[in-house]
Amino acid sequence: MITVAPSILSADFGHLSEILDLVSSTTSYCHLDIMDGHFVPNITIGPPVVKSLRRHSKLYFDSHLMIENPGKYLEAFKDAGTDLATVHIEVGNTDSLIKLTKELGMSVGLALNPDTKLSAVAPFLGEIDLLLVMSVFPGFGGQKFMPIALEKIYEAKNLRDELNLNFKIEVDGGINLLTAVDCVKAGVDILVSGSTVFDAPDPNIMIEKLKSIA
Repeated sequence: MITVAPSILSADFGHLSEILDLVSSTTSYCHLDIMDGHFVPNITIGPPVVKSLRRHSKLYFDSHLMIENPGKYLEAFKDAGTDLATVHIEVGNTDSLIKLTKELGMSVGLALNPDTKLSAVAPFLGEIDLLLVMSVFPGFGGQKFMPIALEKIYEAKNLRDELNLNFKIEVDGGINLLTAVDCVKAGVDILVSGSTVFDAPDPNIMIEKLKSIA
């Protein structure tokens, strides 16, 4: 079963609680893009906004921490209502971040950028719940899908099968009705989609289309 995770980066920030309520009829998952203006050249939301959204939503919150020092804020995101915290392999201290995330009671996600090889995350695949393969460079929504992600997704799926591991594979960036097909064929379990979902006349119809194509 393929999961579609709407990314609120492309939603109307003036109506986020209503938007989460709207998409809850077609998905149980929400992708929260957390950016600090340092690790990526953009600033979005932090724990206070996540906490406010949690009061209005029972969706599964996947907080994608595109921040320079995630260890400093993991507890705050846990307290705000995050279910799964995804950190980037590129920030380093991966062992410690995985350990702390587990100690706080959150599921563990590990992300890698388009120019980072899968070998960088391979040693940690047995310790995580989710591998996020970025198909764009993080920071801004609406970017074009980078096909290099497909090879990594395929490799990750093969490693998962060979080692009998249980992590989910998620892809984020440029996911639309065409690229979703290629990603699912390569082995993706979770499709993160922002612009495609929230630029559609009816986000729920688009979510269902992505599910059916997958």
